[in-house]
Amino acid sequence: MMIGLIDTGCANLASVRFALERAGLDYRVIATPAEMAGCDRFILPGVGAAGPAMARLREAGWDAALKADRRPLLGICLGMQMLFERSAEGDVECLGLLPGTIEKLPAPEDGVWPQMGWNALEDLDPDEPLLAGVEAGDHVYFVHGFYAPVGPVTAATCVYGRPVSALVRQDHVAGCQFHPERSAVVGARILANFATSSV
Repeated sequence: MMIGLIDTGCANLASVRFALERAGLDYRVIATPAEMAGCDRFILPGVGAAGPAMARLREAGWDAALKADRRPLLGICLGMQMLFERSAEGDVECLGLLPGTIEKLPAPEDGVWPQMGWNALEDLDPDEPLLAGVEAGDHVYFVHGFYAPVGPVTAATCVYGRPVSALVRQDHVAGCQFHPERSAVVGARILANFATSSV
């Protein structure tokens, strides 16, 4: 399986590339939709703010291309948030591949904003292929100040003052709020599952 790692200029691709290489997964970096040919599935990473990131996606034509494509797609961190309809971060319209709005994550009473560090996965959907071999209580690494509330597309949660969608799925579109590329053995398993699953 060839993974297309989407380079929109709004993410540091190095850590994702290293994680894919450690897992022995085939990938190539693609910067425009014209380079999608020959890829079996795609990863959309992202860091920073939703507004500038969405502007870059639209400028390169990725918004229309991803809406039209039916191959498996995995969004990571901001890349996951951009899969939804809208983000409260800058009140920006997003890709609309998943239903719902990204909201600002309130700081918990005993914590700080944003969430930054390891947290446990909970409420795992037993039918979610990305979570094969992953168990409730396994820890993954988060860095985010906005979040997807728990809803119909939530496949796993974490708790940071409130329940947070940690992994989401609808049809061929999935997303991790956490960074699988920074999440050691658990993250490597999730990336391998993405490379080999049928959805």
